[in-house]
Amino acid sequence: MMETNEEGIEEKIEETEEALSGMEILENIKKEEYMAGRPYYLDYEKSNVLITDKWKENVGGVPQGTFLLAFYEEEDQFIEALLLRVLKPTRLPAEDEVIGAIVDYYKDSRETSGSQSEIDVVTKVELSYSGLECRVLGTFYEENGKIIFGSDVENFYSSYHYKVYKLKGKSLEYVVNQDIQDFRLGKVRYSSSRRFQNSEDDVPVYINANDFLGNRTALFGMTRTGKSNTVKKIIESTEEISKKFETLENEQKVGQIIFDIDGEYANPNEQDEGTAIFEMYDDSLVERWSTIIKDGFKVMKTNFYEDIEGGFNLIKTHLSNPNESGYIKSFLAVDLSEPENYMLQMADKSHDERIATIDYDRKKAIYQCCLKKAGFLTPNGLNTVKFFGDQNYINDIVSSTILPHNGITFDQAETWFTKLYEAAATDDGKAALKNFEDDKGYKFINHDIESMLIFLTGKPKPQQRPQYNGHVKLRPLISLHSPDSMRSFEKEIVTDLRNGKIIIVDLSQGDPQIQKTYSERICIEVFADSMKRFIENKSNNFIQFYFEEAHNLFPKKEDKDLNQIYNRIAKEGAKLKLGLVYATQEASSISGNILKNTQNWFVSHLNNTDELNEIQKYYDFSDFVNNLRKFSPTEDTGFIRMKVHSNPFIVPVQIDEFRVDLQTWNDTSGE
Repeated sequence: MMETNEEGIEEKIEETEEALSGMEILENIKKEEYMAGRPYYLDYEKSNVLITDKWKENVGGVPQGTFLLAFYEEEDQFIEALLLRVLKPTRLPAEDEVIGAIVDYYKDSRETSGSQSEIDVVTKVELSYSGLECRVLGTFYEENGKIIFGSDVENFYSSYHYKVYKLKGKSLEYVVNQDIQDFRLGKVRYSSSRRFQNSEDDVPVYINANDFLGNRTALFGMTRTGKSNTVKKIIESTEEISKKFETLENEQKVGQIIFDIDGEYANPNEQDEGTAIFEMYDDSLVERWSTIIKDGFKVMKTNFYEDIEGGFNLIKTHLSNPNESGYIKSFLAVDLSEPENYMLQMADKSHDERIATIDYDRKKAIYQCCLKKAGFLTPNGLNTVKFFGDQNYINDIVSSTILPHNGITFDQAETWFTKLYEAAATDDGKAALKNFEDDKGYKFINHDIESMLIFLTGKPKPQQRPQYNGHVKLRPLISLHSPDSMRSFEKEIVTDLRNGKIIIVDLSQGDPQIQKTYSERICIEVFADSMKRFIENKSNNFIQFYFEEAHNLFPKKEDKDLNQIYNRIAKEGAKLKLGLVYATQEASSISGNILKNTQNWFVSHLNNTDELNEIQKYYDFSDFVNNLRKFSPTEDTGFIRMKVHSNPFIVPVQIDEFRVDLQTWNDTSGE
């Protein structure tokens, strides 16, 4: 017992020392060489600080965005410290007198009047003073021996009580990281010009990968400003935390899936050598998928004949255009989901289950006839279709020689359904269909069957000439079809994500509609699987989605359909442990529903007011609007303003370059 107690006392001492370290680190900057000024105005939102040219030089410059700390001074005892961010110069109360003195000096100077007048020492000192307008970001205060940060001001005292210092070194590192040191992302950077900053030690900026798991993360900026590099660093940090999860009980590895519009994550390229994600990890962790056959990639193709729902979902995504004709919309509204207990023997099914099975077999047969008519190759061994045609009523009006229940060819099936559609408009056909309905208790040609017959025949009404070419609209999807594929690619992807793999979906060879189709289909499958597990009270591991060029995939701002998959992931993803990371240069085009649910923001250069106006609606990005418009392509790549979930304020960061040790990768990959 004594040993346990002594150990406990030692632990308490260690905890106290650790708790006090924050105070010690902050107060370490209370030195004359870090002195930056004295406040002369203070409220809950802003503070105006008096500063001199000498203090500016001593602290290594005060660029826009600089973090300052205003200590409340009272007999050297720590009371509180206000965290400030420099916004811009501001006028001093006696500014007009100063300007007047400067103007008078210029008028009397040798260059203008030939006089020998000089400014006296006292005036020079007076002219060296200026004002800084600062944003009050929050308060550091002591509670139970620990330093706490609150993102507002509970109470402020007269400004003369405070003394302002520029944060540097360990003190700056402590403030910007809020005790987080999980994964280094970059270093603090205030400005494009770095005459002073290059002479100072780097201050690292860390991120907590937990900020991204199950949350929404946005990266906004023009092309070649560092968005993709930042995404890769986030992927790297997420994989690091995934490794830690392996050692914890009741936790599973994090799955990550990247929708690679430009192919830069999946493929090596000369422009950014050593920056493809797949190069960092071996094949046991990374799986690459492509829309075309390529070495090292799995192919995203579907057997449209065998995977009825999967193939039809691709068709629905491809043809889901509000401007499509009514017959297309009716066709897409057909329910082709497999009915419950479909695989049971008919004798073992209830009456309703038998009806559902018969109806599904007919719809499936018409759908497959549409595929065959469009030019989709049939799988080996699939030469016939089989469905209930009814010899008592229907076959009499269609064909006495083509018997669907015995199995017929696709050509015979198309002929049979075409004749059925034509006969439905005749007196004999109407009578036969009515007798069937009276006998069986359900319609032979219900609304779904009728919609599919119109699509197959191209005739809006029986006995009319074909006016539609619905099957032609399916032909662009032939490239997505494989007669040899037995398992849908999205189900395999879900399995790999559940096992903690990194999936890279290379969409660089697809046209925009194909990119959208594949992206939505995979997202829908992952979301459905996660929701099913949630409803069944099964654990979900974290899965992170990454979208490059998100404006090409996400719903537009004016789109009011909140049930689209990306909106659903944004709104409901947190409870399903689904994270969303999206990058684009068009923030103004992204649905407001997604933006409003975004916790993490990384913003680099944006060159127009439309995008900047959208950005400044969120958090305090309005403080950075002017700087975000400026950009030096040779100096500012990777210069980001970052707001993450666990940090209550924006931090300006130079993101570290994502690099792969190519020699190590080549050695491990056998190349």
